[in-house]
Amino acid sequence: MRAPMQVLVIPYKTINGKPKYCIFKRSDALYWQFIAGGGENKETPLEAAKREAFEEANIEPTFSYYKLTSTFYVTADCISEKHRQYWTADTFVLPEYCFAVNVDSKPIKLSAEHTEYSWVTYEKAREMLYWENNKTALFELHNRIKSNRILL
Repeated sequence: MRAPMQVLVIPYKTINGKPKYCIFKRSDALYWQFIAGGGENKETPLEAAKREAFEEANIEPTFSYYKLTSTFYVTADCISEKHRQYWTADTFVLPEYCFAVNVDSKPIKLSAEHTEYSWVTYEKAREMLYWENNKTALFELHNRIKSNRILL
C-alpha cells in the first residue's frame, strides 16, 4: 500500500575534487529528474529513500544517506488513483523528503523507470532538471558539499 509521502534522492560523487550529480531521464515522460517515489506501508522517509534508490538505480541501502533540510509538498493528484484510494479523503498534498547519497565509484544500474542517466556538474544539472524542487534540493546539497556541511 502506498503511504501518503514522497521521497527524493540525489546520488552524488566527487571526481577530481569536484562534485558530480546523477540525473535520470524518465521513460514515461522524457524529462530529467533525481530518484523519486512514494513510501510504502509504514516505511519511514529514510527507508523509502533507500528502497527507491535501490529499485531505480541499484544503490545499496548500506550506503550513507544524508537527510537534507529541503522538504516540499506535491499535489496528491499526481499519484495514480490506484494508490490514492488508501488515503483519507482530505489528503490533497504529500510531503516530499529529500536525501543525498554519496555513491563514490559504484556503478548505477537503471530500472525500467528511466531510459538513461548522466553524471553532471551542478550547473548542468540545474539546466537539465525539470522540477523546481529538484533544483532547490540540489542547491542545498551543492552548498553543503562546498562548505563541508553534510549532516549525518
